Amino acid sequence: MATATPKSKPAERIKMRLKKGDTVQVISGKDKGKTGEVLRTLPYDNRVVVQGINLRTRHVKPTQEGETGRIITEEASLHASNVMLYSTTKNVASRVEIVVEKDGTKKRRLKKTGELLD
Repeated sequence: MATATPKSKPAERIKMRLKKGDTVQVISGKDKGKTGEVLRTLPYDNRVVVQGINLRTRHVKPTQEGETGRIITEEASLHASNVMLYSTTKNVASRVEIVVEKDGTKKRRLKKTGELLD
């Protein structure tokens, strides 16, 4: 009997208020309280990769003759809801709001401190 192939749903991009280079603080999970810089955003998965957070070790086999195997430590992604934008000047985590300037440009602003990000 033939089995039906599962239909893949179309990839939907999630709007994120985080950008590469932002400083964020982890608000839940094993690295709670740690801060780091966003290295990559994955908007189709609603995930971010943060420097020094959620580290995973991977054992790599040697690929060429004479090469030795090694252990690589790299950052794994974590869900965007588990991080919060962090103000380095006031040392406080805050939600972010989008503000429209008088000339029509959109800026990101921290709600607690009022600090503009862009």
